[in-house]
Amino acid sequence: MTYKELLDILFSHRDEKYADFSAKLIPTVPRERFIGIRSPEYKKILKEIGSDYVIPEFLSTLPHKYHEENCLHVALINRIKSYPECVAELDRFMPYIDNWAVNDAVNPACFAKHHNELWPEVQRWIASDAPYTRRCGMRVMMENFLDEDFRPEYLDLPADLRSDEYYVNIMTAWLFAEALTKQWDAAIPYIENRRLDPWTHNKAIQKACESLRVSEERKTYLKTLKIKK
Repeated sequence: MTYKELLDILFSHRDEKYADFSAKLIPTVPRERFIGIRSPEYKKILKEIGSDYVIPEFLSTLPHKYHEENCLHVALINRIKSYPECVAELDRFMPYIDNWAVNDAVNPACFAKHHNELWPEVQRWIASDAPYTRRCGMRVMMENFLDEDFRPEYLDLPADLRSDEYYVNIMTAWLFAEALTKQWDAAIPYIENRRLDPWTHNKAIQKACESLRVSEERKTYLKTLKIKK
């Protein structure tokens, strides 16, 4: 399979109306960069590609022209079984992430078995000056470090983060909303002590209150902690 044939596969799943819809949801990407591929179609595309030799060429050809190429790129990274190779490919790709949708699709399966090695990488990504690398670090943290391998001090890293970027701050709020859902006792002091900036603080409360996994009693208490403008 050639790179052109790979693109032909992507375009064979094209939906123009969905491209219009996606462009509205992802305003940081120009409309002309959308092919228009619905999420369920990627499983079919991955099956068509299989383990074809074009994959290494595709992964190393950056930046991609189309948004959906980036979506495919993440899907391919997610299924890499070798942890060192997966981190290397993600590091190479992160500078080219330009929107929340691609960013939030990052969830490699191999990370689940390598939390000891992964945490320093998460720290490095969150400390980055690049907004989507920061967001990606918090996304990986949320998926891997709010359950069995959680430590209360892990929340210091996103709590101390300050950014002017909307897509960074909304991810911080989402992370703390999840922490309030899964690790209430550890997370609630960060809200009570106002460790987040006011906008992110209030957004975290809002998102936690929208969750069906937070009790009504806790929602009522969270609402009393909102910072008034």
